[in-house]
Amino acid sequence: MLCSLAGFLEPIKFSVVRGLDNARLGERRRGLAGSMPKVGTRSEDFLELVAQLEGVERSDSASWSTFRVRGQTFGYLWERTQTVGLKQMLSEQLALVAERPDVFEVQFTAGHFGWVVVYLERIDRDELAELTYEAWTLSAPPTLVEAAAGRLPT
Repeated sequence: MLCSLAGFLEPIKFSVVRGLDNARLGERRRGLAGSMPKVGTRSEDFLELVAQLEGVERSDSASWSTFRVRGQTFGYLWERTQTVGLKQMLSEQLALVAERPDVFEVQFTAGHFGWVVVYLERIDRDELAELTYEAWTLSAPPTLVEAAAGRLPT
């Protein structure tokens, strides 16, 4: 199904993210699309990024950690496999997987949201920060998103 959607996805660049300058985000992603990052990330990078976001709660199970903001899940971390699952708009999920299947894969869909698995060793920290922020904004209450004023974690 994904292959047949590839042509359809061509005009879809990026989802609308609350509180983030989409022109700036699009410019960064276009520069990264189709190329492997020079330096990958690790679970420690992801943990440092989520720690900079307001209202994040972490709960651990035997195999993964779940990240929520005000009770709404926006991410998962599997330290053993060095992967994260992040909430995205469905169109963004499909675009990411179509552009770089070596970095992203479909995790699942729920309503208008498509979750992506991100292979941490294949993504740079700046792009991981953007995707983590996007996932957080899709779950955070508007007051927290407004207070963040589009400031990405670093």
